Amino acid sequence: MALAVGMRVAARALFRPWTLLRGAALGCTEPAAGGGDGARSFGSQRVLVEPAPAAGVAVMKFKNPPVNSLSLELLTELVISLEKLENDKTYRGVILTSDCPRVFSAGLDLTEMCGRNPAHYAEYWKAVQELWLQLYLSNLVLIAAINGACPAGGCLISLACDYRVLADNPKYLIGLNETLLGIVAPFWLKDTLVNTIGHRAAERALQLGLLFPPAEALQVGMVDQVVPEDQVQNTALSVMAQWMAIADHARQLTKNMMRKPTADRLVKQRDPDIQNFVSFISRDSIQKSLRTYLDKLKAKKD
Repeated sequence: MALAVGMRVAARALFRPWTLLRGAALGCTEPAAGGGDGARSFGSQRVLVEPAPAAGVAVMKFKNPPVNSLSLELLTELVISLEKLENDKTYRGVILTSDCPRVFSAGLDLTEMCGRNPAHYAEYWKAVQELWLQLYLSNLVLIAAINGACPAGGCLISLACDYRVLADNPKYLIGLNETLLGIVAPFWLKDTLVNTIGHRAAERALQLGLLFPPAEALQVGMVDQVVPEDQVQNTALSVMAQWMAIADHARQLTKNMMRKPTADRLVKQRDPDIQNFVSFISRDSIQKSLRTYLDKLKAKKD
């Protein structure tokens, strides 16, 4: 158990510029039905956490409409919510899902990476790193109930979970499509994908920016189950019961053994990774590409 606790403390010791927001960002409500004795709902502007019908399980819903773009604010609120659940002995598992129709998360908020100053880019990338570390090293059982499109940063969240259930809808594509925008997935996200689907499949998917429909995502190993859309939540709960049947200490030590080497690569290189991101995203060519893409999105809305 000492190994798992040590890993958790090391991850928590990382600098978090939003720590001062913790007290103000989340508000508690009255105890809610389900989730066991003392279970409560709590939330912030962009994240809602509710007890699931099963004891010891929480449902975390992203609610940053229209497409759950991972803005700095949403990243911050997700990290705070995860830390709160980690520290609450009521919960052993969390189902992550979307409160926005037809989209799990559209990924990183490109407006955070375009037309800003280097200090903002650094702050934003540190928040992206922190969310991945919190998810990837979590002692909780994390199951992604993917009830919508899941490209890029949405895929980042799901890959960091222990299990992924995807709704069987041909419009709900999942993958890391960064190259289609002229940008590159970070090495630690590449490592996560390699760990999930293997080196050759990951190399092809990353270079081509592939987005997989449900059947292909299941075949390549990007997700663990594909089920009818109205069965995603119930399937996630059933899978959660299987994982929670294992003693926490044994599962946590095994998870740490499997994941810590991958996470350590980022922990040891956080500052260089941030510097590389800031240098890359600040290039005139990259800024031009992002502006062009954002203009196209704006034109579609208009």
